[in-house]
Amino acid sequence: MTRLAVATITMSSLLWLGSGVWTTHQSSGQAEQSQPGTQSSTSVTVPNRPANPLYSGKSGAPQSEIEFAPLTRTVTLKLQVQDPNGYFLPNIRRENFAVYEDGVRQRSVTVEVEHAPVTVAFVTEFGGRFHELNKTLASEARMVGQELLEVLGRNDKVAVFKYADKLTPVVDFNQDRASLDAVFDHLGTPESSEVNLFDAVSQAIQSMRGVAGRNAIILVSTGMDTFSRTTFDQLLQEVRAAGIPIYVISLSSMVSREVGVVGPTAPFARIDWTAAEKRLEMLAQTSGGRAYSLQSEVELPAVFDDIMENLRIRYVITYTSSNPSAEGPPRSIRVDLVDPKTGQPLKIRDAAGKVVAAHVFVQQTYVPKMSSTKSRARESRAII
Repeated sequence: MTRLAVATITMSSLLWLGSGVWTTHQSSGQAEQSQPGTQSSTSVTVPNRPANPLYSGKSGAPQSEIEFAPLTRTVTLKLQVQDPNGYFLPNIRRENFAVYEDGVRQRSVTVEVEHAPVTVAFVTEFGGRFHELNKTLASEARMVGQELLEVLGRNDKVAVFKYADKLTPVVDFNQDRASLDAVFDHLGTPESSEVNLFDAVSQAIQSMRGVAGRNAIILVSTGMDTFSRTTFDQLLQEVRAAGIPIYVISLSSMVSREVGVVGPTAPFARIDWTAAEKRLEMLAQTSGGRAYSLQSEVELPAVFDDIMENLRIRYVITYTSSNPSAEGPPRSIRVDLVDPKTGQPLKIRDAAGKVVAAHVFVQQTYVPKMSSTKSRARESRAII
C-alpha cells in the first residue's frame, strides 16, 4: 500500500481557455514549519492507495467542467483531486474548498461527489500483417472486452469497434446488455491485413462527435501502424481538438512474449515495439487519458477500476457568483484546499499518517451565459 513522500499542498490549477496558455498557482506552508508553537493544522485522512501508478508514462490532465446558469448566477465546477500517482483523493469536505472568482472568495459553497454515467467507444486491434500474432491478439481482445463489461453500470453505454486495415463497427451505443454480453464471443477470426491504427482512432473520434455526457475511447492496441493515411502528428492534433480522453491498454508486452516463443527470426520481432508503446503513451496523455502496459491478465480488474475512477468521479462545487451581472467578459476561477481553522494549506494524510501531496485539476476561466465548458486542466504543485 501507499507510502507517499511527505509534502503538503495548496492546490489550484489554472487553464486559459481559447489561448491554450496554462498557469500554475503555488503556495508554501514552510512558515508553519519554521515557526515553533504555531497552531497545528487539521488534517484529512484518506485510504491507503498503491505506492505506484497503474498507468505507464505520464497521465493526461482529467477534464474539468464549468456550468453557469445566468438566471440564478449559479456556477457549478466539476473537478478532480488526485494524489501524485493519479488516484482520486476522497474525504475532502466542503469547508476545505476555498473558491475564488476574479480573486473574490465565494460564500455558501456546496460540495458533493459525482459518480457519472459514461459512454465508451471500445476500439480493439483485431488482425494485421502477422498471422502468428492474430490468434493471440483475438484472445487478448476478448478478455479485455469482457472485463470492461464487468465495470459498466446500467446507465452506461458502450459501442464496440474492431480494426485492422479499417475500423469496423461491431455494436452501437444503443445495444442492450444481453447483446453486449455475447459480442466478444462473436468477433470472428482475425485476418492477415494492414493494421491502420491512426486511421482507426481518427474514425473512432468522429463516431463520438455529438455524444453527450462523460465519454471516452478505450483503445486496445499493440501500437503498430502499417499504412494509415493519417499521420501520427495529424492524429495528435485531432485528439487535442476533440477533448475526448483515450485510455490505452497496450498489448506490446504480449507481443514481446510472442517474440520469445517464436524467436528473433519472426517478421514482427524486427519492429520497434518500444517506440510503438511510446506512441500509445503520447496519444493517451495528449487526449487527457492514460496508457496501461498490460503485463498479465490478472491486472485487468485494477486497470479498469483505475480507468473508471479517473473518468467517472468528480467533486461537484456549486455557488452563487458574487458578481451581480449575468454576462460579461471571462471570469477567473481558483480553487485552494485549506484548513478552515487556520487558513493554512490543508494536510491530507493516508491511513498510515503520511502526508500526501495532492493536485487539483480545474479550469481557469468561464464565460457568463455559457451553459457548459469542458476542458483538460493541468495540476497545481505547491510542495512544502
